[in-house]
Amino acid sequence: MTLFEKTKKFAKLRGMSLQDAAQKAGLSINSIYKWNRPGYVPSKPSILAVAKVLGVTYEDLTEEEKNDEPQQFDLKAAMKDEDTIMSWQGKPIPPEELEMIRRILDGGK
Repeated sequence: MTLFEKTKKFAKLRGMSLQDAAQKAGLSINSIYKWNRPGYVPSKPSILAVAKVLGVTYEDLTEEEKNDEPQQFDLKAAMKDEDTIMSWQGKPIPPEELEMIRRILDGGK
């Protein structure tokens, strides 16, 4: 079963459409439908956000084994990903502050 199919199954079990799940996860309304495209790989933060909304784990959706080792996260790539919602302490980071963060990551340009 694919990531898209599992997401659809869990959403249906919770009485949600994929659009509802995407919106509640802070993603664009049709973003989960992209997951069904051949070769499309959603970002891990997007999958984690949807998993949280659906009350399941990342591993439930991806079938990956849980890895307790520290993981690297490419902040620059996440900042450019339209489907990634940047937040701090559960609150979205305002666009003007995201721009400051981008400038810092780019070396203060």
